[in-house]
Amino acid sequence: MPTDYVSADKGYNSEIFRENIINQGAEVITPKKINTLTNNDHMDGYMYKTRHLVKNAFARLKHLRDIATRYDKLKQHYENNVALACVYIWLKL
Repeated sequence: MPTDYVSADKGYNSEIFRENIINQGAEVITPKKINTLTNNDHMDGYMYKTRHLVKNAFARLKHLRDIATRYDKLKQHYENNVALACVYIWLKL
């Protein structure tokens, strides 16, 4: 399944990186650095904001010790624990 968007930090702001993503058929949602001559009109602000939400969700998951260290041996058990942790975070228990 091809990727539609690639969202990254300003550190991945090289033209080679952008060209590779565009050649593979995806849209680049990476803000340009302050010292570049062009502006960020190419970027979809809503998609970049959702990237921030996903990043925060992973940061919250890392606070749960059993998820961060992956004590479960089986993949299915780990996936179930991650899903349960996401529900726990979403419900704010």
